[in-house]
Amino acid sequence: MPQAFRRSRRAAALELSEIVRISEAAKGLKDSGKPVLSFGTGEPDFPTPPHVIEAARQAALAGDTGYPPTQGTAALRAAIAAQAGFATVPASVIVSTGAKQVISNAFLATLDPGDEVIVPAPYWTSYADIITVSEAQLVPVRCPAADGFLLTPEALEAAITPNTRWLMLNTPGNPSGAMYPAAQLQALAEVLRRHPHVWVLADEIYQHIAYQPFTSFCAAAPDLAARTLVVNGVSKAHAMTGWRLGWGIGPEPLIKAMVAIQGQSTSGASSISQAAALAALTGPQDHLAARNAEFRRRRDFTVSALGGIAGITCPEPQGAFYVFPSCEGMIGKRTPDGATITSDADFCEYILNQGLVALVPGRAFGLPGHFRLSYAYAMEDLREGIARIAAASELLN
Repeated sequence: MPQAFRRSRRAAALELSEIVRISEAAKGLKDSGKPVLSFGTGEPDFPTPPHVIEAARQAALAGDTGYPPTQGTAALRAAIAAQAGFATVPASVIVSTGAKQVISNAFLATLDPGDEVIVPAPYWTSYADIITVSEAQLVPVRCPAADGFLLTPEALEAAITPNTRWLMLNTPGNPSGAMYPAAQLQALAEVLRRHPHVWVLADEIYQHIAYQPFTSFCAAAPDLAARTLVVNGVSKAHAMTGWRLGWGIGPEPLIKAMVAIQGQSTSGASSISQAAALAALTGPQDHLAARNAEFRRRRDFTVSALGGIAGITCPEPQGAFYVFPSCEGMIGKRTPDGATITSDADFCEYILNQGLVALVPGRAFGLPGHFRLSYAYAMEDLREGIARIAAASELLN
């Protein structure tokens, strides 16, 4: 008899993310003929800019289809270094198959069992799983709406132990849309100066989708650059999610270790995607402001419309394309069929089944009592979807 399949220890702790499960449930309803609207995924509804697509086409026609350098092409790494917003060099850049791979490379290259990673909550769901695969310990630090969903210096100080290896900062943030102003980044840096064993991973993938001035952690604390990794990419601002292209900027010893990890997994990122990313960074940039203005318009509508629903409180995000409202006012209410809403997950499940709108509960991001709605969708869909949420909410008593 063949032996039953056995997962590895690291894989045994992983399951489909709640975002994926909700997306699949929404797809099941849609496949059955129901007009489901899904606001669960973070993907711009804009097309990739034409000049970027043309650059990719020209690269393919020119025969740029062989194995690229594992660390990234020299031209793209130079362009990334030039537009970083802080002092760096191409040798300090690694290009990967998406920003998620950059984070995975960094943690696989640096974390051992027993190491700890401080992650402000709410946080992007993949952070927790990547830390788990790296066999380290997630140390979530609750950052409530009262604190703007931002980590305070006092909370950071209290979370650091001798085992702390990394602090993760995401600005603008997913799922909250919160942004760290320069002064707060500097205050966090002051804490970190007292703890030289703690490194910083600054996920700045939403840098260009911001409604107030953006400050990179390396610009706020250049003296900590020797222990900081900045993560960015083209997926969000340039609407290039499917091109799978992100990068990290950090000290050369770290980058070399990450290149070694990447060399035994995917090797270099797609040569065609790198040509496209080079065009995105060095070509026309006018689409960034135009799309940012549209995201702001959608944000303003979404915050106002959700805030008008009794039981929902919707803080105004400063960046990205998500809102993270509180649904605590819905807890304890009863649905038309007599069920009690006991959690944010119950509320989101009710809205999916009753209102045919897919949302993601806050528990998936480490901060229950909220839900995430992505407004990276057409305005007509947002109007219809929030009207459905309002109608379903009115049936609760």
